[in-house]
Amino acid sequence: MSDLYKKDTPFQVYISFGRYLDVLEHIRYNDRLEYRVNYAESLIEKTKNFQELRDGFQDTSLLEKNEDLIRLLLADLFPTGLTHNEIKAASIPLSNITFNYTERFKAILKDAGKDFSIELRNIDDDEFYVFCCCLILQSYFKRDIKSNLPFYYDIPNRQGVMKHYKISVNADFTEVYPTEDARIPSEEVIDMLLENLDDFKLWKKYFPSKSWILKGFSIVSLVDCTSEVALSDLKSSMIQIDPENIKPDENLVEIFKSYFDVAQLSFGLMLFNKKDQRLEKLPIYENVFTNHILDFWINTFDAETRKKTFTNLNYNSRPIVVSNIENLDHPIKSLPSFSILRDNHINSFMVIPIMKDGELMAMMEFTSPIANSFNGLKLKKMEFFTDMILFSLNRFSFEKNYQIEAIIQREYTTIHDSVVWKFRNEAEKYFNASLSKKIYTLKQISFKNLTPLFGFSDIRSSSEKRYYLMLEDLNRQIGCLHDIFLIINSESEKYLLALEIFEYELNNEIKADTEQRFQRLLRDEIHPFLQGQLEIKSSGEIKSKIKDYFAQVFIQNDLFYTQRKSLDDSITLVNRKLADVLDQAQLEAQQIFPHYYERFKSDGIEHNLYTGQNIAPDLHYSFKIVHKLRYWQLNTICNMEREFRNFKKDLPLDLDIASLIFVYNEKIDIRFRMDEKRFDVDGAYNSYYEVIKKRLDKAHVKDSADRITCPGKITVVYFGMENQREYLDYIGRLQKKGILQNDIEFLKVEDLQGITGLLALRVSLAQ
Repeated sequence: MSDLYKKDTPFQVYISFGRYLDVLEHIRYNDRLEYRVNYAESLIEKTKNFQELRDGFQDTSLLEKNEDLIRLLLADLFPTGLTHNEIKAASIPLSNITFNYTERFKAILKDAGKDFSIELRNIDDDEFYVFCCCLILQSYFKRDIKSNLPFYYDIPNRQGVMKHYKISVNADFTEVYPTEDARIPSEEVIDMLLENLDDFKLWKKYFPSKSWILKGFSIVSLVDCTSEVALSDLKSSMIQIDPENIKPDENLVEIFKSYFDVAQLSFGLMLFNKKDQRLEKLPIYENVFTNHILDFWINTFDAETRKKTFTNLNYNSRPIVVSNIENLDHPIKSLPSFSILRDNHINSFMVIPIMKDGELMAMMEFTSPIANSFNGLKLKKMEFFTDMILFSLNRFSFEKNYQIEAIIQREYTTIHDSVVWKFRNEAEKYFNASLSKKIYTLKQISFKNLTPLFGFSDIRSSSEKRYYLMLEDLNRQIGCLHDIFLIINSESEKYLLALEIFEYELNNEIKADTEQRFQRLLRDEIHPFLQGQLEIKSSGEIKSKIKDYFAQVFIQNDLFYTQRKSLDDSITLVNRKLADVLDQAQLEAQQIFPHYYERFKSDGIEHNLYTGQNIAPDLHYSFKIVHKLRYWQLNTICNMEREFRNFKKDLPLDLDIASLIFVYNEKIDIRFRMDEKRFDVDGAYNSYYEVIKKRLDKAHVKDSADRITCPGKITVVYFGMENQREYLDYIGRLQKKGILQNDIEFLKVEDLQGITGLLALRVSLAQ
């Protein structure tokens, strides 16, 4: 077989032990120890009739045929004394073909099952190709580029729990050199390639497929990093809790199984509704999460008992851990009875309240039918990601509130001037009928066969910024308190120690309740103590520092809030400025042709336009109107971006926006919903348009981790080449005006749920 890789690479690969045999030759003629000389000579003699071991081969069956000889040859590299401890094997470089395993590696593969095939984890084909090219630059061209792409194997254990192993590679016994067909790039070309690591076609141009030789073998050593990988996956999954992302992460339970090393595990999560004093499920995770104990709280306890339970949790928020229910001497108050637990096959569990500012925010549960699955050590592992759970729930709550505000603005807004005539006509009929003492039923207000226009300018990474600004505020507050206590008498020593503990937690091991406990310390002890210092005869310096400190405290929560307030103020300013530009431009757009227009603010500005003959039956309408409005929309989005660039420097906090336009050619109908007092698209077919809109916000370029939107660029998403030609014309006009740059990108949008074939243009705003 000539292709030892499943992926396309610039290499022709040959398995060879030539470099290692050269090492043995060196020992044979240069080592002073006779036993090592004899040992090396013996190995060389045993391999002299197998010239292919030195020259190289591609037939992998020779590995099995010469298994004993290869094991003997590599004995120094695989010490027998370490074979039951090390996870190690020889390998064809960067491939999934491994051989000469240690006993521990053999046992791991045996537990995985005979049908298991070892594979590298999550390696993109294009990224892998460029990585191989970088190896050529390192090995042959001696470029120190440190291309340390991490590789992992995912291997299930005997119980079916997925274990993750990080791979370290020793490539001392490999060599790289060009074939006759290879292109030898100049230093300038190499520099240019390194500046364009993501340009797969460019790399393949200078390093064509199979134009270089990779010869030798490597040694792979595995380290079990299941907890670290699972923790990273957990954090990524929890951050993605998003009111707009209706697709749940169904791998979340599997990740928990790996993290806790529990083969049979169920996970439950419910949000706490403070107003109604009840737990509520996350609808999108209803079929993923299994809330055995939390369901019991919802369905079994009466309202009064639930209220007492949740009130108690606010005062005593300690988790409950039961390793084995058989070892419990008595039932735990507010938890199911033994019989209910047994009926649900629960023999071990953890119930964990998630607190914020001393108040219950959510509840988690982990249950297993296997006794002793959970214990205090497993609970300790929770501390490494509970801060991210709290962050994701805060983000969910924050964005949910923003969306609710946006819905209120959109749903309950006054009727737009462009369509008020139809409401007036219907109201007039109702009024005339009432004058005549006749019964008249108001008809539905709808507009059919309209062309929609949609766009948004979204503020990037606002939720993540808020999290890190919270850390900045609290660190600064601790610093101020530390300075004060250093000049106060010895009574403050205990507070200095407490502040050091909180500072360490914030910057190293932040927990879900860190901020809440810090608030409690401030409210119950530190602030009363400082107020007392103001009342006694303290020095002028102490009083001045304390007054300056309290001037920075946000009264509602006893915390510093300067940086987070800067973010809130920045978002408010951005929304107001962008909305002003859009609303002003709307006055011009209505002169092109009357149309229905709506916009709302969240973390940025989103707008919808609907135009068609039915909006203004008395005016002449043609598709040229749509072209004019589309050009107006693109030009307006550019103006919004330019306006943002002008006032960005004046923002309290540095922010970026990314803008998108979605082009949709199909006609849709909108109908005013009498019960909701708002317009909405009418019919199941038209709802497809709304589905696409909601999924574009976080869509990625196909086969890439990059979002289709990008700060400083305008993205236009469409379905067909006709739209592409149309928008290239609009872009060309704006380029001539010096508004857009000449750097158009043609992209494919990743397949979204139920949506395929979307294309995109992306172009930069002129400097």
